[in-house]
Amino acid sequence: MSPPALTTPTFSAVKHESMGSQVYLILSLALIEGRLKPGERLRIRELAEEMGTSVTPVRDAILRLVQDGALIMRSARDIRVKQISLAEYLEIRDIRLELEGMAAARAAEKATPADVERLERLITENEDAIKRDELITATGLNQRFHFEYCKIADMPILLEILRRLWLKMGPLIAEVYSDGGRDMIDGHYALIEAMRNKDGQAARIAVQTDILSGGQAILELKRRQEP
Repeated sequence: MSPPALTTPTFSAVKHESMGSQVYLILSLALIEGRLKPGERLRIRELAEEMGTSVTPVRDAILRLVQDGALIMRSARDIRVKQISLAEYLEIRDIRLELEGMAAARAAEKATPADVERLERLITENEDAIKRDELITATGLNQRFHFEYCKIADMPILLEILRRLWLKMGPLIAEVYSDGGRDMIDGHYALIEAMRNKDGQAARIAVQTDILSGGQAILELKRRQEP
């Protein structure tokens, strides 16, 4: 029995799904790396023109990000990056303390010299971006550092949970990165040292300290914004 013929609509569906996924990944990365700020408005048609695609995959990607809790859609013409509340931030922070602490401890046990060197390069690039006052670049490098040690830990389920949290955290960190100053990356050096020594407990403490100290600027902002 011969297989059924593939029709044009089948190819179109695959192409559409692929394009929608690509747009979703592009917008997700922009949120995670802080290239979009809390409250910033997104326009579907403008994004479609910028990406060289139709409005349909952009709209589908935005709907997925609304479901992820990263965007708010008040109407088809009013789509914005979500501004999380103080309570939401504190809950996310507590989850990050546990999960990123766990990932750091595992990463310290598994890290190779090449892994440590890669993390050191990210810190150096982050330092250089701060000196040049390139805060968007510096914020993105900060986020990449956190994801890099989670990847070294080789815990894909945990990484996916953190990715969804960082969809909300990326814009918020970007909003306060200049106020946070050195506190945003100072803790990264302690993590590098712990990983070089393969000290899982020290790595856990380094990351948890980094999250708490770097989050002070966020905490102060959210307290000022609370009614």
